[in-house]
Amino acid sequence: MTGPRILVTPRSMSAPGSAAVDRLRAAGFAVVTPTPGRQPTSAELAAAVPGAVGWIAGVETIDAGVLAHADALRVISRNGAGRDAIDGTAAEAAGVQVLTARGANAQGVAELALALALMGLRGLPEASAALRAGHWLRGTGREAAGRTLGVVGLGAIGRRFAHLARGLGMRVVAHDPFVTDGGDVALLPLEALLRTSEVVSLHVPPSPAGPLLGAAELALLRDDAVLLNTARSTLVDEAALLAELESGRIALYSVDAFDHEPPEPSALLAHPRVVPTPHLGAATTESVRRASDAAVDNLLAALGVEGAGR
Repeated sequence: MTGPRILVTPRSMSAPGSAAVDRLRAAGFAVVTPTPGRQPTSAELAAAVPGAVGWIAGVETIDAGVLAHADALRVISRNGAGRDAIDGTAAEAAGVQVLTARGANAQGVAELALALALMGLRGLPEASAALRAGHWLRGTGREAAGRTLGVVGLGAIGRRFAHLARGLGMRVVAHDPFVTDGGDVALLPLEALLRTSEVVSLHVPPSPAGPLLGAAELALLRDDAVLLNTARSTLVDEAALLAELESGRIALYSVDAFDHEPPEPSALLAHPRVVPTPHLGAATTESVRRASDAAVDNLLAALGVEGAGR
């Protein structure tokens, strides 16, 4: 291989056939994929990163130990919106710029959240499980029209979900301390949103301070609430949530992204009114293409490649 080295580690981009990765080769870079189609371990990352000037990264953890081996690295470009898997302090100390593909996966994640909201309002998980077990259980569900959706985090994904939900006739409210103008979406304090929303959807990054929804916040939820978490599992106190589920107050909890993937089996994930999904939010053909292209665009621009845009 000739040319400056670019490390590519997302599963969707490291397997053969990625048109976005072919653009890196066409630009004169040597592409390194240490574990094609598989998420690499920290040891594999540490072994692969020396000499790389750029890195297209996925959800794998990039900590200070890995970055200590990055002797030539100038930029990490994620093929997603989050950056919590990257040690930002260590990257800054090493002079490594961290970029994200903001908004590229918004449609895919928003559509998943909408599907899960409808599933919870109609009681589909329990009805389907009962029928598979040989029981005819016909509960009375709720239509989305006229229901209140509370969106926590009014970024690209939250706004897209709000748009889709309003198309079904839902009333949408939101909480986001960094947004001062929600447009047509009313902004509420978190406590007020939790008290008034029949569906609550989380679209914020995790905080070092601990779960956003602890026992006190979960107790504010309306009876029969649908709680959606396509952001990160650590946003919700799992023990407190399990207690609320056992009490029968929460109609459905769905979680799509986990602190450690795959997650360990747990009583929460096994609960009949919990719908866990294996980080499927951005796993659509369209979202993968947009995120891959955005990650490459950002990387090439950061490295000063002429005509980086498509």
